[in-house]
Amino acid sequence: MGQEEFPEVQGGGSLILAWQIRNKRVLVVGGGEARRILNVLNADAKVTVVSPREGLNKEVAFRIEKGQVDFVDRKFEPSDLDDVDMVLTAVDDPEASTQIWKLCKERKIAANIADVPPECDFYFGSVHRDGPLQIMVSTNGKGPRLANIVRRSIAEKLPENIGEAIMKVGKLRQMLRKIAPKPEEGPKRMSWMIKVSDAYSLEDLCEMSDKDMETLLRFYAPDKVPRLGCLKAMEGELDTF
Repeated sequence: MGQEEFPEVQGGGSLILAWQIRNKRVLVVGGGEARRILNVLNADAKVTVVSPREGLNKEVAFRIEKGQVDFVDRKFEPSDLDDVDMVLTAVDDPEASTQIWKLCKERKIAANIADVPPECDFYFGSVHRDGPLQIMVSTNGKGPRLANIVRRSIAEKLPENIGEAIMKVGKLRQMLRKIAPKPEEGPKRMSWMIKVSDAYSLEDLCEMSDKDMETLLRFYAPDKVPRLGCLKAMEGELDTF
């Protein structure tokens, strides 16, 4: 049996995941981390900030005032970790931060201790967001500023309205499930959607209307994917009847 070529293992990285924390409880210790609070709010988490009021920055105070996060006006206490799924800390006391991290380890709670990479179970990367599209660039805690530069460079090269195109693909998938709902059709649904994604450019997807999608779904049963121009020509023919 001949030697096959496989990718080499490159240690030292981190596993980048889309972590679903909708309705999970996130504890933020310290009132100065507005950016990370916004990140977890965008992921529909339930956030509690524990900090003396005088330690709040303007944005965190605003989110408390608007009821977007819960607020406890005092310093951290170990009981704050009860029923918590994630912890973020940003306090000007390295010893206190380390103690919180150790408590999180005892309770098996994922934690991020600001500016202390060895005491982080995960890192916040630099994120580009366009609707459902999220692109994260991580330097594994080594160069956050460079991550921002790389992220901006990537974002500048993306087509306009790519988020809208992705939303339309998601809508097409939902429409497809209605006409082919059986579990055994899963492989065919997946295969056909791959053909759709390969056949149409991002510009085509942005241009695609609901009527285009309805016409396209007629081609699911025969497992075909016509060009967008053909779809629109067909719609004109159908409209004459």
